[in-house]
Amino acid sequence: MNEFHYSGTNTLEVMANAKRYNAFLEKLIVKHIPASGKVLDIGAGIGTFAQKMRSKGYNVCCIEPDDAQGKQLEAAGLPVSASVEDMADSSVDYIYSLNVLEHIEDDAEALAQWAKKLKPEGKILVYVPAFNVLYSSHDKAIGHYRRYRKKTLAGCFANAGLRIETIRYADSAGFFVSLVYKWVNSSGKLSSGSVALFDRLIFPVSRLCDFFCSGLFGKNVYAIGTPKVASKKAQ
Repeated sequence: MNEFHYSGTNTLEVMANAKRYNAFLEKLIVKHIPASGKVLDIGAGIGTFAQKMRSKGYNVCCIEPDDAQGKQLEAAGLPVSASVEDMADSSVDYIYSLNVLEHIEDDAEALAQWAKKLKPEGKILVYVPAFNVLYSSHDKAIGHYRRYRKKTLAGCFANAGLRIETIRYADSAGFFVSLVYKWVNSSGKLSSGSVALFDRLIFPVSRLCDFFCSGLFGKNVYAIGTPKVASKKAQ
């Protein structure tokens, strides 16, 4: 039995109801996903996105080290493994990982291990919290080691042998909301009411602002990359 226990399950359950935010992430995943082939959801949690991808007809396999969440994924009929090491090298067409890398102490090594599982023409999407100035009691409570800037995430990709196709910030208005949250909320807990309010009123505005601010700042940052060996073949 896997002994790992994730402390942020309640956060996943609250965020599962953030319809607009999740629709944005779903669109981001689908934008880069291949029409066929094996897809890995690394850190699948309670299956919020894996179930959506499966319903769209994609061949999704879940990686989830938390035993309770793994069982929940299995109960939903999703294939799940506790470790990415259970996958053969060069066997995966697409990997996506949403708000996971920040939970891993040696993030560079973890990303390098993920990259080994990609086929030469495969792609990976990594979405993480941005800017250490926003690091709050909530980050600490759910086990975040850090938050990222474009430069630090790009460095992880380079060390993992990945060539970046796209890297940008997301949720620019959320940057300021998170800054206020850090000052006024010492408990580290997210309430369903505040998440619903943000999702309904602020996030749509944030998406509009991202057209102008995604190169500069945001509450999150994401990158899409492919193995460098693939880019060399294409030249």
